[in-house]
Amino acid sequence: MSTYSPRVFRALTWHDATPAFAGGTDSPRAYLERCLETISAREPVVQAWVAMNEAGAREAADASTARWKAGKPISPIDGLPIGIKDLLETRDMPTQMGCDAYRGNFPKRDNAAVWALREAGAVVLGKTVTTELGGTHPGPTTNPFDPARTPGGSSSGSAAAVAARMVPVTIGTQVGGSIIRPASYCGNFALKPTQGAINRGERQATSMSTHGPHAGSIEDMWLVAIEIARRAGGDPGRMALFGPATPPPARRPMSVAVMEAEGWRVTDDASRSAFEAVLTALRAQGVTVLRRGDHPLLDAFEAALEGGQALTGAITGWENHWGIRNLVAQNPDGVSQRTKNVLAAAEKLTPEDYRMLLLQREAMRSAHAALAPLVDALIAPASPGPAPLWSGDVPGQPLAKRPTGDAVYNTPSSALGAPVVTIPLTAVQGMPMGIQLLGQPHSDAQMTAIGRWMMEQLPAVSV
Repeated sequence: MSTYSPRVFRALTWHDATPAFAGGTDSPRAYLERCLETISAREPVVQAWVAMNEAGAREAADASTARWKAGKPISPIDGLPIGIKDLLETRDMPTQMGCDAYRGNFPKRDNAAVWALREAGAVVLGKTVTTELGGTHPGPTTNPFDPARTPGGSSSGSAAAVAARMVPVTIGTQVGGSIIRPASYCGNFALKPTQGAINRGERQATSMSTHGPHAGSIEDMWLVAIEIARRAGGDPGRMALFGPATPPPARRPMSVAVMEAEGWRVTDDASRSAFEAVLTALRAQGVTVLRRGDHPLLDAFEAALEGGQALTGAITGWENHWGIRNLVAQNPDGVSQRTKNVLAAAEKLTPEDYRMLLLQREAMRSAHAALAPLVDALIAPASPGPAPLWSGDVPGQPLAKRPTGDAVYNTPSSALGAPVVTIPLTAVQGMPMGIQLLGQPHSDAQMTAIGRWMMEQLPAVSV
């Protein structure tokens, strides 16, 4: 176990390495080799990867090195080593989705975002561990700061690989809390973009799933997201992520509102203290901080969020249950009991139930939209505390309900289709705990700019 401090920890970054590539004192191939050395040293404990293509990565890094040497890089992320969550298809590695039923599955085609990354010159190094089918059943990955704790889910390997300094960026996905919660637990920057703003490719089955980057810096986070969007666009019928080609400059917000939602009730005292210290620092910088009771629109929004965690799970369960039902029918021993339990709950829903869930979600979105003139962003902890301990299910005992942690602070953004940026500004009891900024749809660049300002201007907090 290593004690984490946001004041001390330095993640692996990319954007500040590229001047040396252009100057000839470093190269993408040398950078890749350093990544591989770190992976070799830390992977036996962290277990972030499920498949790797080292030969292909070296070939791609050599091609990138030649382009930088010639002064003709394809993009700012040309040569960047990156991991891809093993829910997304890759033409050169299997896509097994953390599920025994998909063991050996090798479609030999690229997800839209993976294709875009290759077009931008990025080096697709490997597939990172996901929970089973992106759900609640965990994989083997451990938290890089304490192997007795979960890295979060479902983007477990993606979060851990960045936190362990194995690569500067990975791609995760989120339906409930699968990008933002692991980023909080692992001390990463992360973007859960506006719904549909990054093309999901083959993963169009659910109405709230998104792709997004985990990164060691907010600059790399933005560069990867925008380079994907500039090539692959958004989902069918959706506008792509837009904003500057370079990381948005830091921007001080005029006002923010605290989003307590259902999470505040289950947030531990130390984590509340860390979050309150951030709010105090914001006020000291002249930022207006609104809370429940300060404005009727904010009160209406908080009321609309009640039941949001259950709503998100029910919507996703209904939308996924057709595919999971067929998977269980074809391979009943290849799917965990935890996933079968989720399927059983979804099978109890009716089309009328689903209709009512969608109406509730629309009410949440209307209450959120009403806040647009009031505040520049919503702010909240990115998790109700640091990563919980996790040693596995106990034989003979009921299955743990949330083995990868509680997504209670993350489901609002998923239900709202809103962009969220998480920043590693706080630590609680020697472990990371992120702060999230939630904006109106298509304010991804604005949330990035505010997050950058907070990292530059506010003191890091450790309690």
